[in-house]
Amino acid sequence: MNHEEESRPLLAEEDTEQRAETDAYLDKVKNGKLYMATFAAVLGPLSFGFVLGYSSPAIPDLRQIPDPRLRLTVEEASWFGSVVTIGAGLGGLLGGWVVEKIGRKLSLMFCALPFIFGFTIIIAAQNHWMLYVGRVLTGIASGVTSLVVPLYISETSHERVRGTMGSCVQLMVVIGIMGAYVTGLFLDWGWLAITSSIPPTLMLVCMCFMPETPRYLLSQGKRREAEEALRFLRGRDTPVEWECARIEAATRYEEGSLSRADLKDPGVYKPLGVGIIMMLLQQFTGINAIMFYAETIFEQAHFQNGSVASVIVGATQVIFTAAAALVMDRAGRKILLILSGVAMCVSEAAFGVYFKLSATKHGNSTLFSTVMEAQDAVSEATHTDLSWLALTSMGIFIAGFALGWGPIPWLVMSEIFPTKARGLGSAVCVLTNWSCAFIVTKTFQNLTDVITSAGTFWMFSCLCALNVIFTVFFVPETKGKTLEEIQAHFKGTHSH
Repeated sequence: MNHEEESRPLLAEEDTEQRAETDAYLDKVKNGKLYMATFAAVLGPLSFGFVLGYSSPAIPDLRQIPDPRLRLTVEEASWFGSVVTIGAGLGGLLGGWVVEKIGRKLSLMFCALPFIFGFTIIIAAQNHWMLYVGRVLTGIASGVTSLVVPLYISETSHERVRGTMGSCVQLMVVIGIMGAYVTGLFLDWGWLAITSSIPPTLMLVCMCFMPETPRYLLSQGKRREAEEALRFLRGRDTPVEWECARIEAATRYEEGSLSRADLKDPGVYKPLGVGIIMMLLQQFTGINAIMFYAETIFEQAHFQNGSVASVIVGATQVIFTAAAALVMDRAGRKILLILSGVAMCVSEAAFGVYFKLSATKHGNSTLFSTVMEAQDAVSEATHTDLSWLALTSMGIFIAGFALGWGPIPWLVMSEIFPTKARGLGSAVCVLTNWSCAFIVTKTFQNLTDVITSAGTFWMFSCLCALNVIFTVFFVPETKGKTLEEIQAHFKGTHSH
């Protein structure tokens, strides 16, 4: 006990000295070039947003196209929308391998190619299979992007701005989705595909002028190149040798590649558990279910144009994701995750009440019957009132998701893994996320038939409550900490 009591003030003193040294260094840092590098990288998530948003305006065009070789049935349209998630799951696995083999920068440049080729195949499509291949290719690119960009940003940013920079990933995804919706109001599916290939082309060009991440260069033993990269990112007059030495000291204990024995290390298996469960819980908030219902809910609230409704939903996501990015490094990750979980839990419980009440007098509340009956009864006063309950619930849910559980799992994934486990750990997290997205999208209709629409949303509400409990007990606060300090937290050691 005596030894522990003696060491405690020494550790506190050491921490204070270390913090003062870090603050003095960060005060000299210029962030201009870091913002440029982040902008070049987040053109990837912007491209990925266009991929996700593309199917919504393109499917109605492809359902009515005169050419019978390209015209989609309801089932084919469903696959055209969801096959992206299969490609993205494969892309996540591929990205985990590529990011370790050729580095973060080259991986980003490489993933621009399937985006461009995918949209080119869609533009030139002669049959359904060409449409599907194009969607799978853009899906693979989306999977690689969703893994590499958070890593690139977390490894190039410093702790004062890492939360804001990392939140730009989800912000650009929702801007891309909204961009596809808005462009789809004016352009047909072919021109929309041409427009969607512009962001990845820009990313390919811009990334040519950006550096590799200093942590990756140091892990490859390239000290001089790492210092050059830091000088570019922190400003020419910043004493980057100090930061380089700090990263090097932390990575010295991690030399070599990941082995099976490392999976017994709490510094690997604990962040892996946190990352996987966060990705599971993000998809089981029911975000896809809400999006599925969005147009119907707007129609019941007398919004005649479903496309305009989609743009309103997209704009709500953009506004609240931008708000999350602005407060991320002040409020911290945990408090935003808890607020987000509570907002989604309450709004989905209200959604369940809406479906229960709107189906009560018909005695059945399956997905199909509820939607059809609610539309038939739209002229009745009671149903008009109920539609506003649904609209309010949806607004609160989308705002809540955008504030926390939308951007933060991707940010935390990029912060918690040690350097040598970052590729594999992130790949498992991305694969989990996209697999769950596919499962939720494909089984949602069956769920509503078995446990009714109200039951489905109450189930999602309970899962959101589970999100809050998990956040309180297991998710570490990473605000204001270096990546090395976060890894020391999982190992249960003191970061020097």
